[in-house]
Amino acid sequence: MTTPHIDPEYQASAIEPTVQKDWDDRKSFKVADTVEGKHRYILSMFPYPSGKLHMGHVRNYTIGDVISRFYRLKGESVLQPMGWDAFGLPAENAAIAHKVAPAKWTFENIAYMRDQLKKLGLSVDWDRELATCTPEYYHWEQWLFVQLYKKGLIYRKLSTVNWDPVDQTVLANEQVENGRGWRSGALVEKRDIPMYYFRITDYAQELLDDLDTLKDGWPQQVLTMQRNWIGRSQGMEITFPSANPEVYADGLTVFTTRADTLMGVTYVAVAAEHPMALKAAETNPELKAFIEECRMGSVAEADLATAEKKGMATGLSVKHPVTGQEVPVWIANYVLMSYGSGAVMAVPAHDERDFEFANKYHLPIKQVIDAKGADDADYDASQWQEWYGSKAGKLVNSAEFDGLDLQGAYDAFLAKLEPQSLANSKVQFRLRDWGVSRQRYWGCPIPMINCEKCGQVPVPEDQLPVILPTDVVPDGSGNPLNKMPEFYQTTCPCCGGEARRETDTLDTFVESSWYYARYASPDFTGGMVRPEAAQNWLPVDQYIGGVEHAILHLLYARFFHKLMRDEGVVQGNEPFSNLLTQGMVLADTFYREETSGKKTWFNPADIDLERDEKGRIISAKYQGDGQEVVIGGQEKMSKSKNNGIDPQAIIDQYGADTARVFMMFAAPPDQSLEWSDAGVEGSNRFLKRVWRLAFAYLEKGNQTAQIDKASLSKEAQDLRRKTHETIQKVGDDIERRHAFNTAIAALMELLNATSKFEAKSDNDAAVEREAIVTLLTLLAPFAPHVSQTLLAEFGQDLTQVLFPEVDESALTRNTQTIVVQVNGKLRGKLEVAVDIAKDQLLAQAKALPEVQQFLTGPTKKEIVVPNKLVNLVV
Repeated sequence: MTTPHIDPEYQASAIEPTVQKDWDDRKSFKVADTVEGKHRYILSMFPYPSGKLHMGHVRNYTIGDVISRFYRLKGESVLQPMGWDAFGLPAENAAIAHKVAPAKWTFENIAYMRDQLKKLGLSVDWDRELATCTPEYYHWEQWLFVQLYKKGLIYRKLSTVNWDPVDQTVLANEQVENGRGWRSGALVEKRDIPMYYFRITDYAQELLDDLDTLKDGWPQQVLTMQRNWIGRSQGMEITFPSANPEVYADGLTVFTTRADTLMGVTYVAVAAEHPMALKAAETNPELKAFIEECRMGSVAEADLATAEKKGMATGLSVKHPVTGQEVPVWIANYVLMSYGSGAVMAVPAHDERDFEFANKYHLPIKQVIDAKGADDADYDASQWQEWYGSKAGKLVNSAEFDGLDLQGAYDAFLAKLEPQSLANSKVQFRLRDWGVSRQRYWGCPIPMINCEKCGQVPVPEDQLPVILPTDVVPDGSGNPLNKMPEFYQTTCPCCGGEARRETDTLDTFVESSWYYARYASPDFTGGMVRPEAAQNWLPVDQYIGGVEHAILHLLYARFFHKLMRDEGVVQGNEPFSNLLTQGMVLADTFYREETSGKKTWFNPADIDLERDEKGRIISAKYQGDGQEVVIGGQEKMSKSKNNGIDPQAIIDQYGADTARVFMMFAAPPDQSLEWSDAGVEGSNRFLKRVWRLAFAYLEKGNQTAQIDKASLSKEAQDLRRKTHETIQKVGDDIERRHAFNTAIAALMELLNATSKFEAKSDNDAAVEREAIVTLLTLLAPFAPHVSQTLLAEFGQDLTQVLFPEVDESALTRNTQTIVVQVNGKLRGKLEVAVDIAKDQLLAQAKALPEVQQFLTGPTKKEIVVPNKLVNLVV
């Protein structure tokens, strides 16, 4: 008899550090830049080093780790790397608040979070760790920037931004609150500043077309969101000639997808910054003041959609391209200079926004589409919704074009106006070029030099990287790089004269757009990625992350992949073959509301709860004072609601395996997960039961592992069948369905079946051993510390174990359970051969003692449902 080398009770705190040290010592998850045989790249979106893991991180990385460990069990080499999205405004703001350098704050957070991630038991190749704020990383980002600038795929132009005059900095739209800077409280101005742009619009059609190649691997919802963001529109560009050429000679060119409404144009609206508006304001102080008012507003499209529509007539007109009639030009605050030509033709009878504006300023509203298709239909402006957006109607009030439908009108207007150079067919995209300049310190320096003589000149490749100084403590008043001559003073590479280094830094979306490729060879010094490593590992086989990144991050990463492809850095057209978007983690919220309406939120860990018999919360009291708090329901874990659960507390109390199992069992990965303390305890009980089952078997001594299939008892056959059904189900649930919750449920069923099994012979014991070893192997992706520790007791090394094969013969059933009913009510059960004859089955059913007492007379009907039941009707 051999005594197990483990404690009889499961103690996560004792085994997890030991197992993790073993992985580190053996570098169990290290892979080479190129590998032979089957291999797979599993990647979870990398974290921002905020200082602490949250449950969203735990869920994201556990999903990726389950998939990684599964494929390792399948015998594949798996690349699962980890790194840090380390630049960005949060670090700068934290540095200002704590009066430290962002670099110091960032690297301290990285060290803490790395330790937390390791404690989760992730099978990560930590030798590939990268941080985007290191010169070794952003060197190659700068190199690509220079190549793209030389090709004309990056350009510089003036852009309208939110400017905080006190902090001397550009604000993102979400940093403007009620027209004021979020930090300084100063009234925000619109200001035109030079910014660099990526020509992502050059790739718009390819980005759209290639979505079709992802339809089998990406969620349909994400593909739709990407298509809508790219927003391809087939329409017409129409020119309205100037009616006041002595003031403004150029006409106005507009793009419209509804050329059929051209005869309904009653005014043209331009942006406040439009050259025509600025020209008109030169002699009109009132107009000039209105333009300034518009400049104070938000530049966000979403804000403009909900803001009050304001406008002012310029006093100038343009000529309708068909009738030649003069059409007034108005400045409207809902038109943005950065979108299209900064001018729109207004058809208030058939556009909601134009309708609101026309009513406010008493402008004409002319119906030109009859939505009902009847030429004599009455149009009531107050009932414009009937006509708004209709594409089914015919033209009315449109002279020679009356009666035409949408396409017919398009063709007719184009035929009339194109020969006069007043119209042309055009495809337009909602997607705009990507502005990447940020007037921030903590970011990748833009590798450009500004020379008064030569203009903008890229930094020569042999002078890259342009290194960001890391000892700067920002004070919040503008970009510190502007105050550092030692950084910005330089010489022009072209003329050798004095020049100024660009002090803007890159949008941090740039770093996260290519990190997946750098992981393939993070130490490579000859380029963005070693060619053979890119060939070996890319594209990513499975990408995992939150659906909140479904548009911008994924779009930019797809764009970058195409840029790198065109530079010969990578192959293929897309970076991520398969995408899994995990749902949010929800938790209870609790608050108190002051008379002012302000709410104070309390963390769930500080609340004592009283529940009813169904587990619903009926009372909540704050531990600090014992007084009631309001139960706010479940919402996404967030700092604002103070309802985050600290993963470290769960790991300290229950262990990482419990946290992992709960996260995977509580909900399918793509759905929201409701945090439940009872669920965490349930997952912990499951692991304790697994541990006790294995310990009890080991304590009996070493029985043979050889199964004699020819002499199995019925109970042993049943357990083997359950074992191999579980292998089949868990494999399919993880690989094909990503249904981790049902995979764990199947493991719980196998645990129950094995726990009830009583081995009465060596052959039974061998079947029991097979079931336990299989359970531990299948559990390994979810609870690797438990699995490795217990499998070692069975003489197996988890890092060498393979996913068990299904024994098809074990799935064959020789007997079946038949339910016996009398008048539809369950009265007994039979265990019979699968090929039993119908008359024999009926005879055995009637012979059951528990059935006979209900057969009070001759049977009127005898119903047999094959493989299921017998129902005797008396």
